[in-house]
Amino acid sequence: MTENINGFILNLDFYSGQDQYCDGEIEQDLLEICKEQKADQALESRNEWPVLYHLSKARENLLEWYAFDKKGSLLEIGSGCGALTGLFCRRLARVAGIELSRQRSRINAYKNRKCGKAEIYVGNFEQIRLTERFDYVTLIGVLEYSASYISGKDPFDAMLKKAGERLKSGGKLILAIENKMGLKYWAGAAEDHTGRAYDGISDYAGISRVRTFTKGELTAMLNRNGYKNHAFYYPMPDYKLPFCIYSDEYLPKEGELRAMQYAYAGNNYEMFDENAAADMICRENLFPYFANSYLII
Repeated sequence: MTENINGFILNLDFYSGQDQYCDGEIEQDLLEICKEQKADQALESRNEWPVLYHLSKARENLLEWYAFDKKGSLLEIGSGCGALTGLFCRRLARVAGIELSRQRSRINAYKNRKCGKAEIYVGNFEQIRLTERFDYVTLIGVLEYSASYISGKDPFDAMLKKAGERLKSGGKLILAIENKMGLKYWAGAAEDHTGRAYDGISDYAGISRVRTFTKGELTAMLNRNGYKNHAFYYPMPDYKLPFCIYSDEYLPKEGELRAMQYAYAGNNYEMFDENAAADMICRENLFPYFANSYLII
């Protein structure tokens, strides 16, 4: 069974009939906004985080710079409301997505209908029978939720292995995730998934449904799952709404991070001089370990 929305094909063969992930009633608003092509107006007039997160063009900054093979194919695991799907459609010959939510897939289709074509498989990645291999597979804001949707003793390793099974020989995994030791978390920003301060720094004590990782943990995880050749990038202020992306070839120098605005949620308290701390981190070559999030290719 399929649903065709202006060239976006929603494959419903593996859909359970119930969305497994949702931001609540605002998703209906997002659907209407995208149907009416009023994203810019919504961004100007509304201040809800889901509107900014799902509709902002700044989301594409994460990979707008990357030299994709225009003849290549890409599988977007967790395509969501299509914040990056449009970019992929414009830059690659074949785009497929996997998304738990039919509602979000419809938002994606209406939002990006002028960008090209894509096929979205609606359902749980673990249950979708897909044999096609791709030049690129993305896990952007997805790996941290593996425990909720992937079975096995270590669902995070299992997610990386399953993603690798969908790659062609020589293909590339593109991964983006928060750093649980990011400077903004030390400064009291709420953990992005639990909404509480210091959960990540406390190593998610008592929390099993979600988990982010340090650079060392990610490196070890990638190595043991066959991704031995990888490069880290450091989106600032984070991977969600980046306006600057550093790499190990060019790390921020003392004073550069003072211009960064961290995307805090909720009440904020000045626990220490964050600018001075950022300068020290840069001066001591510690930025890769305290960056707020990572992009890994």
